[in-house]
Amino acid sequence: MNSMNRQRRKGRWKIFTFDAQTSNTANDEYGTSNGECQLPTGKCKFYRVTMRYSSALILMLCTLSLYGCGLDDPYQRHFEPEPFSQIAPMPLPEGRHLDTFEPTPAPLFADPNDGQVTLTLEQCRAMALRNNLDIQTALISPKITQAAVQAEEAKFEAAFSGTVNYTKTDSPTPTLLNASKEERTQTSLGVQMPLQTGGTLQFSMADYWSKTNNTFAILNPAYSSGFLTSISQPLLRNAGRRNTLHSIRVARYDRKIADVRTKLEIIRILAEIERAYWHLYAAREVLTVRQQQYALAEAQLERAKRFVQAGSHAPIKILRAEAGLATQIEAIILAENDTRIRQRELKQRLQQPDFLPDSPIRLRLETAPDPVYYDLEPASLIRLAEENRTELLEAELQLARQVSTIDYLRNQALPLVNLDYTYTITGLGATRSASYDMLGENRFADQRLGVQVVVPLGNEAAKSRLLGAFYERAQILADKESRRSLIEVEVLNAIDTLEAAWQRILAGRQNTLLQARLYEAELRQFEVGQRTSTDVLEAQTQLADAQRAEIAALADYQIALVDAAYATGTLLGASKIEFDTPP
Repeated sequence: MNSMNRQRRKGRWKIFTFDAQTSNTANDEYGTSNGECQLPTGKCKFYRVTMRYSSALILMLCTLSLYGCGLDDPYQRHFEPEPFSQIAPMPLPEGRHLDTFEPTPAPLFADPNDGQVTLTLEQCRAMALRNNLDIQTALISPKITQAAVQAEEAKFEAAFSGTVNYTKTDSPTPTLLNASKEERTQTSLGVQMPLQTGGTLQFSMADYWSKTNNTFAILNPAYSSGFLTSISQPLLRNAGRRNTLHSIRVARYDRKIADVRTKLEIIRILAEIERAYWHLYAAREVLTVRQQQYALAEAQLERAKRFVQAGSHAPIKILRAEAGLATQIEAIILAENDTRIRQRELKQRLQQPDFLPDSPIRLRLETAPDPVYYDLEPASLIRLAEENRTELLEAELQLARQVSTIDYLRNQALPLVNLDYTYTITGLGATRSASYDMLGENRFADQRLGVQVVVPLGNEAAKSRLLGAFYERAQILADKESRRSLIEVEVLNAIDTLEAAWQRILAGRQNTLLQARLYEAELRQFEVGQRTSTDVLEAQTQLADAQRAEIAALADYQIALVDAAYATGTLLGASKIEFDTPP
């Protein structure tokens, strides 16, 4: 021991290897330098190895390697820091001040019929179904969930297993009855089959070869083979098809939920298409009205000039007519800008490659409003909404999924009781063929039957998960009733909005007729000198406002019909639309 301590202080260590199993006599020779000791079954040799500072070096390398762990992730995507911390200014070109502009003598607006493309409402729906990126994105969700279903359904696929092991041992032994050297090869091929009852069925074939230096071995080398059949079946927890099929059932519910969400997304996008269509229709009609008002203002200016030249009117009437004409220019500019915005909005939703939002092509809408009064019954529409709204159908699917989850978690709270049975046939021989011959004769067969029981003490985790599942079910029920109430309110609001829009159409049309007659009367009074240009322009403005209100009422009525259809979970004015979903 003193010698070993001195060698440790000098930084020297001794390691030794054995040719056979060591015994207590090796400890007696521990203090020797290089030498041999005789053991009952072999020799052992001692070697002195110098390892100065090796322990300190290894400790330093391990510390450095652990210090750098987790600091740099090679799989993390790196981003530039500027988008997260800097707010860049908007680059603007050199501009011109207002003083450098001359008054505009004529309106600057484009002809709405230049470079136009004629579209109907049905064509817009077809383009959206074919090109809209939101619809294409929504249609991918059912395919993703279908892949998840197929992955869960593959859980019962059989699996092939195979192992090959080679072992060579050379160890000392205290008795001549045991082998000190042995070689062994083991090959096993098998198939594991998960069962829908929750158990596992296994078939395997094993082949062994062994060779030893044991003088008492009768077969050397020896060949053995075996055929094993085993089944493990849970009796309480994880037992039964209801539990093993739970994950598949949940995946199928998730796929149905993805289907109804896709349906809702398609209905929402098509409703937005129709709203955008009617908004553009209203904007184009208002622009046409503004252009007509500008033409009337020009005619009024020419009329005032003729009367002034004839001496029947004062020159101030020309100035009033010019002021009215300038007012119409601003109205046209605003209407033209609104038309462009509405047109770009419809293009963006259509995503047609021929006319993207940045194209100069103008859309000419061929489908005109067809105001038809419908006497809708609120009770029947509410029932229709309860049958077709995908939100309620999604809630039903969520409830079905949660019921399956509750049953599964209730089963997981049971004790674990497994029944295991194994049947084995073995063969042995001096050759491999002799071993398999004995295996085929089925002379030696083993059977084993066992039961494994695991009872959790307290089982609080399983009980808490089950309680949480009940709370989630109650939450889904409350959310379903809330959705039902909101849908009822949406249907009633849609009916009232539709009725109000119809009344606005009637009032707007009557107002337009009256304002047109008033404008004609004011114009006749102006021609005889009893009214001024201001009176005529005011009557003209009121006529334009009445026309714009009537156009807005027509468009709002069509949009109200769309909203009513959306509130009931249906589509308006379109044939039945089907989208492909995985079978």
